[in-house]
Amino acid sequence: METSAYQNLKLVILDVLSLSKDAIHIHIGLLVFFLAVVLWRRGQPDVLALLPVFLVAGGMEVLDLRDDLGSLGYMRWSASLHDLINTTFWPTLVVISSKWLIER
Repeated sequence: METSAYQNLKLVILDVLSLSKDAIHIHIGLLVFFLAVVLWRRGQPDVLALLPVFLVAGGMEVLDLRDDLGSLGYMRWSASLHDLINTTFWPTLVVISSKWLIER
């Protein structure tokens, strides 16, 4: 089976940036999160800013799982869970930390 356009795009991004797949997921999560904070002008990170992060992370993993099924014949759930954690961990930690610091 041929590589999907999505997988080809990921390979190009990895080649251009010379970063690992894990690092790319972390950067995408942070980029989407901080864009949401800035564009929504909420002044500080809040739970609402996590929504786009989870939507982007979930969307990327749906595409990966679909491609896995087509190319491998099965879905690699553990790899997708790993990627979801990488993409959402730091934005979630920033929100939790900001809430905890504000309440103190």
